Amino acid sequence: MAGFLLDRPPRFAPSWPDPIDEEAVRLSFASQIRPPADARAAGADHTPLDIVFIDGFRGDTVIGIHHDELHDAQPVRIDLAIGVPRPRACDTDRIADTIDYGEVRMALREMLANHRYRLLEAFAEAIAGLLIQRFGAHWVRIAVAKPAKFDDVDGVGVIIERRRDDFRSAGNAAHDGEVLSVLGGGLVPGSKLR
Repeated sequence: MAGFLLDRPPRFAPSWPDPIDEEAVRLSFASQIRPPADARAAGADHTPLDIVFIDGFRGDTVIGIHHDELHDAQPVRIDLAIGVPRPRACDTDRIADTIDYGEVRMALREMLANHRYRLLEAFAEAIAGLLIQRFGAHWVRIAVAKPAKFDDVDGVGVIIERRRDDFRSAGNAAHDGEVLSVLGGGLVPGSKLR
């Protein structure tokens, strides 16, 4: 979580240091984003990243492991920071040349309605895969929180950070396993190629 929200505690932290109006002092999500410091996140050519963000996406979904979470939808809050190398949209002023956060929002709505995840970690990982594989992000930071899970805390959740290379490696491993399965299928006694 280092570098994500440095100036203030996360907005879903249990408490603020003094009894003050959170909304009056809360920095916007955009001002709190700290892009990745390492060159691997920006790509081999060290291209700087622009950040497209969605702050405070809210929806309801069934997610959890406890009995009281398995049947009724509960609120979740999702914050996204999506890193892309300087998009052509800076020059062309066309939405087709960048990540359309309206499309991302619609995809999140669809995920909330149709997913089968029980853990926020797995749900956040699926969001990362969506942003990297479908929308072309090079780096993402995703915070998913349950703001109403407990009466005595503002929220519980997870923050993950992923890079495009994280998904390339996983995809290549799955593809390699499929190829080996097909190649070796005829070599095992009693097995048949289909």
